Amino acid sequence: MIAAGALLLAACSASAFEDPGLGAPADDTTDSEATTIESNSGEVPAAVAFPAGPSALEDMFADEFPDPLVNPRDIISGGPPPDGIPPIDDPAFLPVQGNLELLPSIEPVVVLEIKGDARAYPIRAMVWHEIVNDTVGGVPVSVTYCPLCNSAATYERTIEGSETTFGTSGRLFASALVMYDRATESLWTHYNGEAVVGVLAGTRLVEHPSPLLSWADFREAYPTGQVLDWKQSGFDRDYGRNPYTGYDDPDNTPFLFRGALDDRAQAMQRIVGVELDGSSVAYVLDGLSDGDATATNSDIDGRPIVILWKSGQSSALDDGSIPDGRDVGSVAVFDPTVDGQTLTFDHGSDGFTDAETGSTWSITGEALDGPLRGSRLARIAHLDTFWFAWSTYQPGSDLIVG
Repeated sequence: MIAAGALLLAACSASAFEDPGLGAPADDTTDSEATTIESNSGEVPAAVAFPAGPSALEDMFADEFPDPLVNPRDIISGGPPPDGIPPIDDPAFLPVQGNLELLPSIEPVVVLEIKGDARAYPIRAMVWHEIVNDTVGGVPVSVTYCPLCNSAATYERTIEGSETTFGTSGRLFASALVMYDRATESLWTHYNGEAVVGVLAGTRLVEHPSPLLSWADFREAYPTGQVLDWKQSGFDRDYGRNPYTGYDDPDNTPFLFRGALDDRAQAMQRIVGVELDGSSVAYVLDGLSDGDATATNSDIDGRPIVILWKSGQSSALDDGSIPDGRDVGSVAVFDPTVDGQTLTFDHGSDGFTDAETGSTWSITGEALDGPLRGSRLARIAHLDTFWFAWSTYQPGSDLIVG
């Protein structure tokens, strides 16, 4: 169990930056609908100047702002000042080849692949920086990680054709990361990429799936990929150490959480959250995981999904040393449809297999052998996170325990 007082002292320490937890949304939201920006992965729209106005970092209650999507009073200080938990704005990378032993095999990394450009962002760096502003496959993105809600999410950082970067605001919303864009200093929730306060309130960023996998799984799936070189971050941090020792415990209480907790599950229960076409489902991780690997065939409002889980990834928020955390495994979520055929998955001695063709599949959704060899499943964005965070952002979510 972590004492909230100890975390707060850590958060307020300018030298240690022991609490990289920045904000996420609470339950006092409005009915405002976010405007989703068209993806820049295809044709890039003509640049539009960012709107002028006050900084939400300085004044969350300015009269010039559009209606906020959350009550600004629920956005509270987490301790550090803006960018006191410093994002990495000029990331350096190493090739996987030649660096296979760079990390312990079980250590978690955030995985992002865009247009064949595959990159791994080790949690040993993300837990201290929370945001990496990068360009992957030619697409400007911000890769984000919130330790307090154990969630990784990646968003395009181009807004109506104009590029910006994101920083850490030093504030929390429902015990999760609140970001700010450096063009307008509007406040954004890491959890769903919405501007909730400021001149851009009501805007939503384009998301790219960025699951947490083990270093072993990444290097096997992407031998020509790259890995963030945390030694070239420009900062001196105790990389590899977990500043949230013991936080990943179902009996814990979320740090500085305000609002009502959904008691259908323990607040700090690990879940896999999936949202499709306005419907959301949370799958309790304990119900998905067993032995070496499992495949869970499910659907959301009639749309089929498959959730693959395999052992071999350490919890970043358990032990004081990240690679020594307990094994929580890796999760991947896919559309199981290939060439119009919906496949049914199971796990065999050689990996994941589909009943329809007998092909063998990897945790990254690639057919490694069999009639469908070379095929790839379409990845569905999901969040590995805690129940309190998911149920705050998705208050009507279904919960599947087992």
